[in-house]
Amino acid sequence: MTGLTGRAGRAGPDDTGETDAERRRRRARFLRDLAEARELRDRVQPRRVKVARLRHAMRMRTFRW
Repeated sequence: MTGLTGRAGRAGPDDTGETDAERRRRRARFLRDLAEARELRDRVQPRRVKVARLRHAMRMRTFRW
């Protein structure tokens, strides 16, 4: 499985020929796709979103500063 190895097993930019700019572009594309997938899930499962929002609110109310 390429791309899923840990930091110790990862090849450096010199080994793959990938520049920092390419890596940042690839990461930005991945994060955009991830956000899009989350939005889609939220649209098709509104109950789950509501429950998660209520749970988060409860955690915030019961959290001791």
